[in-house]
Amino acid sequence: MTTDILHEQKILILDFGSQYTQNIARKVREFQIYCEIHPCTLTFEEIKTINAKGIILSGGPASVQEKDSPLCDPRLFELGFPILGICYGMQLITHLFGGKVDSSPNREFGSAELMLNEFSDMFEEVKNNSIVWMSHGDRISKLPTGFKGIASTNNSPLAAIENSSEKIYGLQFHPEVVHTIEGTKILKNFLFKICECSQNWKMESLIEYMIRDIQNKVKNSNVVCGLSGGVDSSVAAVLIHKAIGENLHCLFIDNGLLRTGEKEKVESTFRDNFNINLDVIDAADRFLEKLKGITDPEQKRKSIGNTFIEVFEEEAKKRGDFTFLAQGTLYPDVIESVSFKGGPSVVIKSHHNVGGLPDKMNLKLLEPFRELFKDEVRLLGREMGMPDEIINRQPFPGPGLAIRILGDITPERLDILCAADKIILEEVKAFGLYNDLWQSFAVLLPVKTVGVMGDSRTYESVVAIRAVTSTDGMTADWAHLPYELLGKLSNRIINEVHGVNRVVYDISSKPPGTIEWE
Repeated sequence: MTTDILHEQKILILDFGSQYTQNIARKVREFQIYCEIHPCTLTFEEIKTINAKGIILSGGPASVQEKDSPLCDPRLFELGFPILGICYGMQLITHLFGGKVDSSPNREFGSAELMLNEFSDMFEEVKNNSIVWMSHGDRISKLPTGFKGIASTNNSPLAAIENSSEKIYGLQFHPEVVHTIEGTKILKNFLFKICECSQNWKMESLIEYMIRDIQNKVKNSNVVCGLSGGVDSSVAAVLIHKAIGENLHCLFIDNGLLRTGEKEKVESTFRDNFNINLDVIDAADRFLEKLKGITDPEQKRKSIGNTFIEVFEEEAKKRGDFTFLAQGTLYPDVIESVSFKGGPSVVIKSHHNVGGLPDKMNLKLLEPFRELFKDEVRLLGREMGMPDEIINRQPFPGPGLAIRILGDITPERLDILCAADKIILEEVKAFGLYNDLWQSFAVLLPVKTVGVMGDSRTYESVVAIRAVTSTDGMTADWAHLPYELLGKLSNRIINEVHGVNRVVYDISSKPPGTIEWE
């Protein structure tokens, strides 16, 4: 399949700043339909040239009642494309078509029951009273001209609207997140019944497209890749190697913030499985020295990012003339760190390979997965024949254990966390749950508590266990681990890890929390 055929049909997503915008794209791609995300500021002329089969207007943090709220060119509604507005997108449609949006007396953040009031192609085969995910403070108080209400919730009398003759639809809830039980079915109806799309986009096509894109960007230049041994950087290294071969040189930087045995595992895995240039750099002392006295998580991330780039540039100079730095940056890293493609997204936290990078550096970035999710990268890796040991590895943050040690980072505290984390991974794997969890790890808290050991008083550290389930890292639920497992983890950590006398379990979901504590 050529990329020309690939682009003959596409869905255009206009981003108004939602944290879930790429979830929409991911869902569309799961149906093997090509899609593109662009900022809501895309001009009318640019929209016309895209020639989409349909347009989706994302949600966003703003209110259409605000003076400077983001808008799209209203002429796009004259093009005849089917249009779906989600959350803010629905409120914008209402605003532009003469309806009224007011602040809701009861804001909706979380699950709600959707009551279907009218037949609609959008809800074909969707059950009445299905659970949907709300995230809004405004609601529609007056229908826009030409529209009718087709669904409601207890707090939103107009939770879904449509103008079927113009093929314009609006949903107050988010069908793109897993918490909307039948959201996939609703999006499927829009894509296939309303937009009349066909399935012509597959993973092998994406690999072909990415290899070609890398070759066009890099040409004859040399690329140095920051290999961590995680899923993202490993798949990136294999993909880039397929594209440019010996022009790729991988460096594994030991920053002193790794799990027990991490460095040795990366060395053996890549030397046994891949014929890729790899050098291991011991920079632990340098990273830890830079982190001395830093307790603010944003400063930690930026310090690690800056040091990371410094080391890379120095090591690259020793090994030749490199033009690009390759990284396995994913979309969740990007959307939490920066405003996506000029859209009005809200910054949540910096990631060491996005917001944590210095403003000026000598290497250009090569990030082939910048608009992909973890599960998509895993699929891509499997398509290239990579082993399950790498593909199924749980995500490990670029800043490593630095953001799992709250407060000062010292060698003693690193030893405590490494030992506790090793026990968690061992027991989770022994219980057969490793592949069922998105992440499972230890966090060392900056507090001490009183305990009793051997009839003696202790005053020692607290370790938190964090285990979550997720499909993409954008949203996550705390994992309901068996009591037997939790008991064994607590018993082993307290008995085997010197300096710990209390273990707690984190039962926060994302949102409102993030998966990592910092």
